[in-house]
Amino acid sequence: MKYMILLYAEPDRNPAPGTDEFDLMMAEFLNLDERMKDRATVLACEALLGAETATTVKERAGRVETMDGPFAETREHLGGFYLIEAATIEDAQAFAAAVPVARYGLVEVRPVEVFE
Repeated sequence: MKYMILLYAEPDRNPAPGTDEFDLMMAEFLNLDERMKDRATVLACEALLGAETATTVKERAGRVETMDGPFAETREHLGGFYLIEAATIEDAQAFAAAVPVARYGLVEVRPVEVFE
């Protein structure tokens, strides 16, 4: 089954670039797929630019509206994602717990809907 792993954190809680803590975190991200290969396969992963770069789009009654910023104002910002394949929800949750963001932010695990 496929799972979307969504990474949320308060921007000021992220380790600062150029610090040892940041370098260690990045090394963990870079080898996560290898460390977790017995639990999940990474299909895709990306980091996102800051919430200030977001645009929200909606269409109502044939009219498209755009708004600067994310859909919701929250302390935690969506900072990236993984799309993984795992045999069980427990394997997906174990993968999520191994993501460095889980130590200072939130990691959401959501099964991907399969349309037949």
